[in-house]
Amino acid sequence: MQWMKASRANLEETDETTGSDLVAPKWGFAVSSGILGWILDAFDFFVLVFLVDVLAKNFRVDKSAIVWTITITLAMRPVGAFLLGSLADRFGRRRPLIACVLYFSIITALTPFAPNYLSFVILRALYGIGMGGYWGIGASLVMESSPRKWRGFFSGLMQAGYSLGYLLAAVAMRTIEPNLGWRWMFLAGLILAAIIAVLTSLSSESQSWKKHRLASFSEAFKVLYQHKRDFAYLVLMMTAITCLSHGTQDLYPDFLKTVHTFSNVIVSNIAILYNVGAILGAIVIGHFSDQLGRRYALLLALVITAMSIPLWAFGSSIVALAIGSFAMQFGVQGAFGVIPAHLNELSPGSVRSLFPGVVYQLGVLLGAPSVIVEFTLRKHLGYQWALTIFEIAVIIALFLIFGLGPERRGRNFAA
Repeated sequence: MQWMKASRANLEETDETTGSDLVAPKWGFAVSSGILGWILDAFDFFVLVFLVDVLAKNFRVDKSAIVWTITITLAMRPVGAFLLGSLADRFGRRRPLIACVLYFSIITALTPFAPNYLSFVILRALYGIGMGGYWGIGASLVMESSPRKWRGFFSGLMQAGYSLGYLLAAVAMRTIEPNLGWRWMFLAGLILAAIIAVLTSLSSESQSWKKHRLASFSEAFKVLYQHKRDFAYLVLMMTAITCLSHGTQDLYPDFLKTVHTFSNVIVSNIAILYNVGAILGAIVIGHFSDQLGRRYALLLALVITAMSIPLWAFGSSIVALAIGSFAMQFGVQGAFGVIPAHLNELSPGSVRSLFPGVVYQLGVLLGAPSVIVEFTLRKHLGYQWALTIFEIAVIIALFLIFGLGPERRGRNFAA
């Protein structure tokens, strides 16, 4: 496929964007395992969200004590990204990915059998290391293994796995928990973990890793220092896009209950609908980023997000709010669908697991307080305007970040 010439705002084409596209043999196994692993990672994370009341009763603590462990998990994610990303850059993608999946799956399976609350907290912290470590390895394996002409599509498909994991957790809550008990919610992922391990073992090692293999762990610090400006820019980008995602999702169910007095059933159905929109958006916008370019696709997603605000925040009926929330998540997660490809293309070749992984997880951690900001604004401006003003400010910031930032669409990772 002949790639469109980059715009003047993009980085000039270098030797890295030329040469043959060395696709790994059995690349389908690698791509499948990377995508399925992110689905499983999200599923294991969101299981806890659905079981807050049950866990609080089981460990005889207040609900806030269970919710607090989510923060612990988030705080440990950058640690996992650095540790496991370093291993993947030094020893290859396959073995660290298998180890990571089995690690966080076993930790998750042990969680419901924790003898006390302290043990539960420790297990959630340990799980955070595995969750944080997975994205960098999985994204680098998927992006380096897939053909360049499909890189944007698989980028969106992988990122859609996060929303799909959320949906599967919701389905499990309605099927597994009533029939088998709540502990089986934490055990259900073991089967998929075994499948992912088999798929990964059948795949070939990344050709890009073979050419850019990290010589030593100390070299990782050197490379990070050499690219510190790129690192800072990308952390800022990920922080802002995390604010966009958390700001449109986390408080929205409470917004529907508080402002519109909807029942839990109605809120649940709307949530399922906008998660479907999120999955479709990630895949569609990710796919079009191969033709439009990463930056233009990201800007298109932001336009869709901005246009959905009137219905999303000020809709007066269930239909209007459902359409608005669907369109909102189509745009928000559409932007996120471009991120795996965009981050990997802007990352140094020798640390392509560590660099984007740490950037991604630091951005998630720094952007997490956006919910607190919105909730504080709600007290002064009301729910509708609090959500609106916060998201408009974030969208404007992202327009500047993406519009003025670099791009290396179609970069040849093996060059």
